[in-house]
Amino acid sequence: MTLAPLSREAAACALSVRGAFHPTAEDGAPDGTGTLILLGPDEPDFWPVFAASPEYGDGAPDPLDRWSKRVIGILAARWGGMAVFPSDGPPWPPFIGWALRSGRAWVAPVGLLVHEAAGLFASYRGAVVLPDRLDLPAAPAMPCDTCAAKPCETACPVGAMAPGQAYDVATCKAHVTSEAGRECRQGCLVRRACPVSRAFGRLPEQSAFHMRAFLGD
Repeated sequence: MTLAPLSREAAACALSVRGAFHPTAEDGAPDGTGTLILLGPDEPDFWPVFAASPEYGDGAPDPLDRWSKRVIGILAARWGGMAVFPSDGPPWPPFIGWALRSGRAWVAPVGLLVHEAAGLFASYRGAVVLPDRLDLPAAPAMPCDTCAAKPCETACPVGAMAPGQAYDVATCKAHVTSEAGRECRQGCLVRRACPVSRAFGRLPEQSAFHMRAFLGD
């Protein structure tokens, strides 16, 4: 069995398979996992589907997490697996480690995850663990290796995120909440600078939603 039929079912729910791998005991996957499949937004279809959902419109907290748990939970049951989410915890599932293990995401020069298709918009709404070992495609090359301009390295207007330094969260938030940070509130300029991100199709409304969550609005 391959990922292809599962990818089609995920796409019908505005989700995309963003990586998969066969875990070992060191990966922190549930016991008995043969294949772990990472799911993320399928852009640009994802945002209209989520924005039309009952979770988005009911005014209750954490609409995106609740939508993810409902939709990915249905997929997991259909596939004969179990759903796991970044919000399950503590202890929190090691999604960053899983992303790196998938061979389709890497640590970019600025310290963020960069995905082969999503660029610096890499995100994971959940994972499905299956008991069977599926046939998986070969891993691609890291996109940063062929990116000559590396615009992400100089995109932050206040230098809060740059190669070789820790992410300065306080400086970032102070700028984003200021009048000068208006453009950043529509989506992180570092993430948007990545050539792969620019081709990904994420809508500005979705980026603004995530920035509001980042600021605690």
